Amino acid sequence: MRSVGVEEELLLVDARTGEPRALSAAVLAAASQDPLGNEEVFESELHRQQLEFATRPQTDMGGLDKEIRRWRAEAARHAAGLQASVAALGTSPLEVNPTIGSGERHRWLAEHFGLTAQEQLTCGCHIHVSVDGDEEGVAVLDRMRPWLAVLLAMSANSPFWQGEDSRYGSYRNRVWGRWPSAGPVEVFGSAYRYHEQVDAMTASGVLKDAGMVYFDARLARSYPTVEIRVADVCLDPSTTVLLAALARGLVETAARQWRDGVPPARHTVSLLRLATWRAARSGLEDQLVHPVTMRPAPAEAVVQALFDHVRDALEDSGDVLAVQEALATLLKTGNGARVQRELLRSTGSLRGMVTECVRRTLD
Repeated sequence: MRSVGVEEELLLVDARTGEPRALSAAVLAAASQDPLGNEEVFESELHRQQLEFATRPQTDMGGLDKEIRRWRAEAARHAAGLQASVAALGTSPLEVNPTIGSGERHRWLAEHFGLTAQEQLTCGCHIHVSVDGDEEGVAVLDRMRPWLAVLLAMSANSPFWQGEDSRYGSYRNRVWGRWPSAGPVEVFGSAYRYHEQVDAMTASGVLKDAGMVYFDARLARSYPTVEIRVADVCLDPSTTVLLAALARGLVETAARQWRDGVPPARHTVSLLRLATWRAARSGLEDQLVHPVTMRPAPAEAVVQALFDHVRDALEDSGDVLAVQEALATLLKTGNGARVQRELLRSTGSLRGMVTECVRRTLD
């Protein structure tokens, strides 16, 4: 069975006010002194107001769920000593002046990309699914392309930006899309052509290195995995597990299609960009672009189409019933964007909403 690992980026916030705090270095220092020896799980990100952790590869979704909850709790424990906590939010609902890290790479990004880098205080979720080499990996990337926007819609958890409602479900996706290498990509056809494209992009001088190839899904540099990068970090950890199960289903389904000689859909990058915009704008609240027809369809119908597409793979991995239940819950209660807006109405303030999101991050 294919293994799955998750990287989550979390917002570091003041435990009392909910305002983002530039504490990543201090939290990492606290983790490095922990007798449990979990410092290697956590990493800094471009901005000091965020912290990233990575789970170990798992084949069982129950084990992945425990890993995610464990490392969220550990991140919060290390932050608590600094009167701070963590929030699984795609963007900061409160106004913030982000602080870029002091590392050489971070300084290079700030110098070369200016305001684009300064405004990248965004938190995503990256899902790694194991593949049997680069040829299978690229075949999977080619066949997953139309379905990635559905994962974005399901994960949408960033409706607020600098104290304002952006009118998007995932405004993180719109901010992230300012990077010159971000977004959907064309069909590559082979591992050779994929690496040729990555080499050409880095040779252009625009990107610092291959680590800046920010495709919505790509071959991981350090692991034999496909890395799906399109999603917001999810407020509820159970939504992250749902995405991971669907991502594994997508990878397995695409690999089977490749082995059976089924060609990838030839949707253009222009159409996929439109589908991505619609998913970021609407989340699950309106219509999406159907991955097969590239025509408008109700969000619930598109989510059902994704489930139908990967159902055989979910059956074989033993995930089908859990995914069905989780999808029903998500469609009923809504993604993080809907929950944030509902919490704002009930608490009456963005600060109150962030405080409640801190609790839900760890619940």
